[in-house]
Amino acid sequence: MDLLAELRSRKLLAIIRADGAETALACVQTLVEAGVTALEISLTTPGAVEAIAAARNQYDPSILIGAGTVVTAAQADEVAAARASFAVTPAITRGAHRSVELGLPLLCGALTPTEVVAAVDLGATAVKIFPAKVHGPSYLRELRAPLPDIPLIAVGGVDAQSAPAYLTAGALAVGVGSPLLGDAATGGPLSELSIRANTFRTALNL
Repeated sequence: MDLLAELRSRKLLAIIRADGAETALACVQTLVEAGVTALEISLTTPGAVEAIAAARNQYDPSILIGAGTVVTAAQADEVAAARASFAVTPAITRGAHRSVELGLPLLCGALTPTEVVAAVDLGATAVKIFPAKVHGPSYLRELRAPLPDIPLIAVGGVDAQSAPAYLTAGALAVGVGSPLLGDAATGGPLSELSIRANTFRTALNL
């Protein structure tokens, strides 16, 4: 599977930071049913690796189930064993290096031009511009001027109103956590999560 092509087509990467594996899996199910088919379960979620493995067993490979906040090499090993579709890091971590060694597609966190280039040189499939909200969509446009061929994903403070602007500025997709998950990540109403998912899909013309 061409991860970049899939993310470019799907445009929305849901970031799940939940209070436990059961809640994370409930959020995954709700989002998939709402048409959000690229998801990342953050390792800040208790039982995240088990949740990734369970989701991977439950869904067809066309449903992308990634692992987020991969910081250590051991975490990269664990999520690879759980058959995560990809790994996401907040920065150029040891987990990022190990993911590349394992051949696990990497969405590597970076912010400055130097970090973006370093992430690509490391072997990242795409670079996660984080936190995107600090500089806004115009920053991605500026980054792409000297670095037009580097695939960028905007993450951090992206909501339904700003998401289209990041795509217009050159992001291939947006990663969205709390503006999408809301209190569903702590056991809140899944029906409202479904409504928020539809709001994002409408905003991104999905």
